[in-house]
Amino acid sequence: MSTITLTTWSLEMTSPDDLSPSAVPGSEIAVRRAEVPSPEFSRFLYTAVGGDIHWTDRLSLTRAEWAEHLGRPGVETWVAYERGTPAGYVELDPQDDGTVEIMYFGLLPDFRGRRIGGHLLSVGVAAAWSLAERWPDREPTRRVWVHTCSQDGPTAMDSYLRRGFKVFRTETEEKEYAPTPGPWPGA
Repeated sequence: MSTITLTTWSLEMTSPDDLSPSAVPGSEIAVRRAEVPSPEFSRFLYTAVGGDIHWTDRLSLTRAEWAEHLGRPGVETWVAYERGTPAGYVELDPQDDGTVEIMYFGLLPDFRGRRIGGHLLSVGVAAAWSLAERWPDREPTRRVWVHTCSQDGPTAMDSYLRRGFKVFRTETEEKEYAPTPGPWPGA
């Protein structure tokens, strides 16, 4: 099996004033919070967005494990739609110390390169900063962070930087190369 060099960057914002929102790409794009946790819908988004960019860490989770994660207070999924069709999503995962991690963010392949991602990321980051308003038992957000890697899309890092994130850690490792499972593992 061959190996690849994988670089992972961790980025953060420490103030809501750091957010530099993207322009709204058009009236046909809407971003809404999925207020009812749905393991099936979340798994669909995860595989549809991450299938061609090596997202595999959640593929083995059972429905019960998905439900447990999504049911945690403060975990939110925000979905971008184009004329009613899901185009991408951002998943927020709050921690007990006022930190909110953007666990997953991305677009389905057919929606990439159309200026939807910057808008979705802007909405997701704003939602991370205001999370305690929707979840009064959560501590107010003091930090929002995300990681991206060299296997993500070619514009991912630039998009994070344009929104106002700053790199706080870079890690490099040799990793076994595995072909992407595609959006339909096992197909």
